[in-house]
Amino acid sequence: MPQIRFLEDLQTLPATQWDALHDGSNPFVSHAFLSGMEQHGCLREDWGWRPQHLTLWEGETLVGAIPGYLKENSHGEFVFDHAWANAYARHGRDYYPKWLGAVPYSPVTGPRLLAADPATRATLLAALVEALPALGVSSAHINFHRADEESAFGTAWLLREDIQFQWQNSSGWQDFEQFLAAMNHKHRKNIRQERNKVARQGICFRVVHGDEASRADLQAMYRFYLQTFLEYGNAPALTEPFLRHLASTLGRGLVMFLAEQDGEPIAGALCLRGRDTLYGRYWGGATLPGLHFEACYYQGIEYCLREGLTRFEPGAQGEHKLARGFLPTVVRSRHWMADADFADALRPWCAQERAEVSRYHRELAQHAPYRHEEPAD
Repeated sequence: MPQIRFLEDLQTLPATQWDALHDGSNPFVSHAFLSGMEQHGCLREDWGWRPQHLTLWEGETLVGAIPGYLKENSHGEFVFDHAWANAYARHGRDYYPKWLGAVPYSPVTGPRLLAADPATRATLLAALVEALPALGVSSAHINFHRADEESAFGTAWLLREDIQFQWQNSSGWQDFEQFLAAMNHKHRKNIRQERNKVARQGICFRVVHGDEASRADLQAMYRFYLQTFLEYGNAPALTEPFLRHLASTLGRGLVMFLAEQDGEPIAGALCLRGRDTLYGRYWGGATLPGLHFEACYYQGIEYCLREGLTRFEPGAQGEHKLARGFLPTVVRSRHWMADADFADALRPWCAQERAEVSRYHRELAQHAPYRHEEPAD
């Protein structure tokens, strides 16, 4: 029988063993990303994050894993369960700690049930449920898993869905003009106007990968990141050493779009690059007309078209993305409750939520910016 172990420090496991469990297409589940967060101070226990990675072993061979954390709150998850925690509290019970299978601070769909053999995924979940009582948790949650992992979950795992806005080159566009030509006149005109505003201000962009970033480039990007969090009154979780770590370990997997005016960096967008997908993560800088859309959306779309990437996921939420070519896309999470009665009470709630998400998805699809028969101008 496979053995179950929880790891509190991913650095105790060689990167080659962990990375042999996934295909390398998603940078967020790489050993470099996850262990870097632990190593460089991004996961503070007083913020509710304590690494507790589930691993499955056959002898001394690692055959499966789920990146996981003991949580004392729901900070930085992007799948909101505060109502569940409140319901537990009203009944005099503790919702926290809970166990979360996810990538911290990253509402990005990707593999969560890591195994070289897909048949091991269901075994991983069974092992997790078996091991959870020893952790003293109320529940287990696996956020933003891939659709091809759905079949591994049994009916005991409640399904929740949500909407994100994502760009996909399903039409084989070769450049930005071809992408624009696929849009209706109104949205095509709006995008051109937004881009022209940026150009008229004398702003140009420099694309910098991790393996070519100078210390000054990384310092500028980190400064922009801090600015955004401080402006919204939030505590920044990532550290500058972590950003330097990503640059050195991911290389071209780290992509920064740095806006410059009069030779000085004034804003930037930080992205990670997978095998076929660009992931937009953080942005910050000057609040000039059109600059946010250019840095966070149009530069990324141009990059995908130039580099042959077929998807661009710019982050959670934001209906304004629809008008800029990002279509509504369903994302998923699964939830296991130790209390079967509580799970039964939540089941119709989850079903109603999915129905509302489905209705919202249909409504958004009616406002897609792409043309049908209208000729391009």
